[in-house]
Amino acid sequence: MATTLGAFISGGIAACGAVTATHPFETVKIRMQLQGELQEKGAQPRMYKGPIHGVSVIVRNEGIRGIYRGIGAAYIYQMILNGCRLGFYEPIRRTLTTAIFSDPKTQSLGINIFSGATSGLMGAAAGSPFFLVKTRLQSFSSFAPVGMQHKYKNAADGMKQIYKAEGVKGLYRGVGAAMVRTGFGSSVQLPTYFFAKRRLVRHLGMEEGPLLHLASSTASGFVVCCVMHPPDTIMSRMYNQNGSLYQGVFDCLMKTVRTEGFFAIYKGFLPHLARILPHTILTLSLAEQTNKLMRKFEDRFIPESLKDKI
Repeated sequence: MATTLGAFISGGIAACGAVTATHPFETVKIRMQLQGELQEKGAQPRMYKGPIHGVSVIVRNEGIRGIYRGIGAAYIYQMILNGCRLGFYEPIRRTLTTAIFSDPKTQSLGINIFSGATSGLMGAAAGSPFFLVKTRLQSFSSFAPVGMQHKYKNAADGMKQIYKAEGVKGLYRGVGAAMVRTGFGSSVQLPTYFFAKRRLVRHLGMEEGPLLHLASSTASGFVVCCVMHPPDTIMSRMYNQNGSLYQGVFDCLMKTVRTEGFFAIYKGFLPHLARILPHTILTLSLAEQTNKLMRKFEDRFIPESLKDKI
């Protein structure tokens, strides 16, 4: 492994590469989660019917800029989130394993899940303002608006307007839902990835390389999407609200299920899956490569005496 700082940087770079390819499906997912918000089933609009239909509708009416709204904020968020998630996972896991077991290489599912959740929570809390602005930018449409509309020129303008109107508290609106969502996803992403990797090597004889990374990442991405989507829907709605439409995570959950039915929390699941599978595959596969490059850089330029301190 690279140093903690090196893993943070390489994880962030890998995530930015992934989000460039998957951002369009994230835009569709958010709009599907918001359409028909707190409306009875029969009265809900269906302007975005699925991942492919949603992308085609947005590109046709808003152009490429429409489907890539909020990409700047997404880059910053991914640097922070995945930098923390991929950078702090191994140090946390190693510290806990060393404290409980005599061999630091021992693999404990409980410790792995806790380490993944903790590193993800750190990233979600730190990056929440950027995800909030990203969500509001992506939800805005002059052609087919869904949910509350926020007219921001860009991410910087959005943060300026939010801070001016609501202060720091406004920038961290919905952070509780973000931490629940990311805690769920992070608790299974890396443990599932490494679990699948070990099983594929042991039972199918696969060797270290791109094919193994691809298969392990696919398994991880599917599990993450299934676990993370309900809190993701709640988070999108809490981020996009003005005022006090929802008092908290459970209030949003109860209002959504009571008004729209249980499966409303799975709105936008297919575009989420279409986004998160390639995103997870690209992030984890690229992270393997960026980590190798970072280790080479550190071995060449950083003295051994400094590696344990960064």
